[in-house]
Amino acid sequence: MNEYDSNRIFDLAKKINYQKTESIGEADCYVLNTCHIREKATEKVYHDIGRVKKEFKNRKKPIVVVTGCVAQAEGEVLLKKEKYIDAVIGPQSYHKFNNTLIKLEKNTKKINFTEFDVADKFDNLNIIKNSDSNISTFITIQEGCDKFCKFCVVPYTRGPEYSRPVKEILEECRVVVGNGAREITLLGQNVNAYNFEGKKLSNLIYEISKINELKRIRYTTSHPVDFSQDLINIYNQTEKLMPLIHLPVQSGSNKVLRNMNRKHTIEEYLNLVDILKKINSSIKFSSDFIIGYPGETDKDFKDTLNLLKKVQFINSYSFIFSPRPGTPAFKMSQIDHNTSKKRLLIFQKTAEEIKIKYRKSLFGKKLRVLFENRSGKSNQFFGRDEHSNSVIAESDFNLKGEIKNVQIINGNHNTLFGEVNSKIGQNNHAA
Repeated sequence: MNEYDSNRIFDLAKKINYQKTESIGEADCYVLNTCHIREKATEKVYHDIGRVKKEFKNRKKPIVVVTGCVAQAEGEVLLKKEKYIDAVIGPQSYHKFNNTLIKLEKNTKKINFTEFDVADKFDNLNIIKNSDSNISTFITIQEGCDKFCKFCVVPYTRGPEYSRPVKEILEECRVVVGNGAREITLLGQNVNAYNFEGKKLSNLIYEISKINELKRIRYTTSHPVDFSQDLINIYNQTEKLMPLIHLPVQSGSNKVLRNMNRKHTIEEYLNLVDILKKINSSIKFSSDFIIGYPGETDKDFKDTLNLLKKVQFINSYSFIFSPRPGTPAFKMSQIDHNTSKKRLLIFQKTAEEIKIKYRKSLFGKKLRVLFENRSGKSNQFFGRDEHSNSVIAESDFNLKGEIKNVQIINGNHNTLFGEVNSKIGQNNHAA
């Protein structure tokens, strides 16, 4: 979502004649778009600002704007502690970005925009076309969360759940497809809670799938509680919806899930996994895990490890619990860090073994790959298969934007390598 937000901030800035530069030293304005999910996010802001200070030590200072969730959570503190920052803009106030720059160009005093005004934000952003021309692109359809998991800062930095109007989303989808997009990932902090005037995520996916030039649809991130039957059914109704579901579970222990206020049990989670696999046998799962949550015992950790093995997640994102200021879990008694670290290493070792086994099972198979761009060498192209595995293949022809059958030869930790099948499916662009 930060990548999407950053692109939209740039779309705004272009309207007042700003251009993107890859060199800090050329910048008239430096924007640091932040995330507050992980620890030390604020320290990273000060570190990055320090780099800018050093770059402009003997030159005119650029306008420095901190945007995103750190700005939302700690805006006043940032402005007081770091005088080099000119403005902080929260994620629901991006539409005020241009007015902020114009005021700062006139040496106006420091500015803090951190209101929750998400509807007004998108009303303003809708006026400006999305210029993203990537083959695979992101579109935010929902923001905020009402679940209030005890560890999560999102309800406090992104606010309550808000769903954009269907008409606006469809128009933005048509724009990016017109720019060249062939795959769209629909974004939301709780994306499957999308609900605009009775239209749910399943309805939205079905409407988006009607865009002819669009080949693939994905969405992230889901909450198990909001995985309704209509969303399950959509996996049998359009082939454009890719069969990889990112479904964060966080822990394999019911006790820990209760302590987290996750609102679901492991039994309910596994039942959902089984139902989805039955409706579409090609569906696979990735997930998020928090290791060392307050109160986690050896048994709780073993339950999490057992869940990992049972579901065989093809990707697992795991972290030691990171207490976020302002959340209920911040005040909870922390377990020993060394214990958490040992558990994380065991978990990640097991997750890696599962991933390696899965990836090796793909050797010799034909995968449908959407190629996104060239990869280093002029005749090498990078793409992803239906389960978002990275694939590189050689071709004398430009494969960008094409879906091809690729025979997988081998692979490493991050990437599969294959050959484009010259006889099968060369002109078949269906997902």
